[in-house]
Amino acid sequence: MLGGSSITDIIYVIVAIVISLSIHEAMHAYASHLLGDTTAQERGRLSLNPLKHIDPFATVVLPIITYVIFKIPILAAKPVPFNPDRLKFGEFGAALVAIAGPLSNILMAFIGALILAHVGASTQVVDFLETFVIINVAIFVFNIIPIPPLDGSRVLYAFAPEAVQDFMRSIEPYGIFIVFALVLTGVITPIIANIDNAILQNLP
Repeated sequence: MLGGSSITDIIYVIVAIVISLSIHEAMHAYASHLLGDTTAQERGRLSLNPLKHIDPFATVVLPIITYVIFKIPILAAKPVPFNPDRLKFGEFGAALVAIAGPLSNILMAFIGALILAHVGASTQVVDFLETFVIINVAIFVFNIIPIPPLDGSRVLYAFAPEAVQDFMRSIEPYGIFIVFALVLTGVITPIIANIDNAILQNLP
């Protein structure tokens, strides 16, 4: 579990993050490709290769620092480029591309929990799988926050009235700073933790 900050714990967290975010970003790219936009493929992002998706600071250094200090790994990967004008279904197509990433994380969490349910006594494999499940649930919950540029904002945008869309566009350049501020000041941390725990308790 994400309770310690030993070297082993940190390695588990890094490996889980790299795997989870690589698949998350690849699913964005794959969904975009299926919906008619080849931008991600042209930029080499239609791949499960972590080197195509990770950012050395945002994907590795930042989560280590925030995990050790706050016990919450705050992280990001390189955003997958896509052209909404080339997608089928317009704004709804963009919403499908956005939700593909978080859905892959909740699926990975479910699969990891399913394996855990059939593994024997505590081992390093069990410890890693527990970390993997928790990380994937955390990435899912974090990314569905409906504040730009997080994935949840694109889903909300597709269904929001024009006034809300205008507001979301206006705050997008500052959105990630708003999210970090809300998390680090503890404003939304209890909400995120409660959702995380509710999902974890309902996994196999």
